[in-house]
Amino acid sequence: MTAATAAAGAPEPDLIARREGAVGVIRLNRPKAINAVTLQMFRDVDKALDAFEADPAVGVILLEGAGERGLCAGGDIRALWESSKVKGDLGKILWREEYILNARIARFAKPYVSFMDGIVMGGGVGLSAHSSHRVVTERTRLAMPEVGLGFFPDVGGTWLLARTPGEVGTYFGLTGQTMNGPDAVYAGFADAVVPSGELAALREALTKLCPGVTAAEVKGVIDGFATGETAGPVAAIEPQIDRWFGFDRMQDIVAALQADSSELAQATLKTLNEKSPRGMVVALKLLRLARAASSLEQCLVREYRAALEVFASDDFREGVRAAVIDKDRNPKWSPARIDDVTPEMVAPYFAEIGTDELKF
Repeated sequence: MTAATAAAGAPEPDLIARREGAVGVIRLNRPKAINAVTLQMFRDVDKALDAFEADPAVGVILLEGAGERGLCAGGDIRALWESSKVKGDLGKILWREEYILNARIARFAKPYVSFMDGIVMGGGVGLSAHSSHRVVTERTRLAMPEVGLGFFPDVGGTWLLARTPGEVGTYFGLTGQTMNGPDAVYAGFADAVVPSGELAALREALTKLCPGVTAAEVKGVIDGFATGETAGPVAAIEPQIDRWFGFDRMQDIVAALQADSSELAQATLKTLNEKSPRGMVVALKLLRLARAASSLEQCLVREYRAALEVFASDDFREGVRAAVIDKDRNPKWSPARIDDVTPEMVAPYFAEIGTDELKF
């Protein structure tokens, strides 16, 4: 944006990309929506990466969010809901471009630093947790709450969740519970905890690096600001989580929780009872398949197949209605019970989709 347009009071764009020293800054710029990402923003991130990849003066990418509330609250769920209601194609288009971008970030040639401060959810995880240097803070609240929308943890979330210690990823994926900064490091979603008050100084230090900086040198700079924390509250309860979530069927997970009278087990059971039964069954199968996957791309292909089926489902529309549109927090899932989710219902989420398959 030029000084003239700023002076004229023109609104800032939803995505700001510019070079600051050796850093190619990508700023998500919808602070009133906690930087929820639109299709155009994904496209603009991709264009920015094109420019920064080709610019020899750029040595590091930095992803950050405008405002004080968080990096990104996820994708533009309301727009997807509206398209789903009229049998539109926004899901097909947006998720294809988003997932391809997620894979690009994971293999980007230059060091890619994400400031995962505040709220980081859904699509925000996809833009940040696949980067080479992932910074969280004491304010980080990271979650993949998609099963509460009749969906599943996507944007490569199944790849990440399947690689956590023990069953921690199964727990986070099915409950949608929130990770703090140290939890995110423990679960493999982040690399370093940096106090939020130090982010500006870290940012300044990154801009002063040389364009040919190595990933190891970037890590060294970040480590100079990091607290060294590597485990949060969830690490302490991993033995219980492993005992409850170490099954391949939702019925068995529920039974294990029902058999445990502890306050934590019963609170966890209550949380699962609020989620979409079909969403949980699909998510669990995706997580188990992801354990055997050889690449992020393999998981994204599988997620895309399932996402198209979700987009056409009543559960997705109902979940978004209850959480985002009417906000009554009282979704009517179909079916309403895990026991009523049949293999025939689940099979279409995993079927090949011909010419629509995701390609990289």
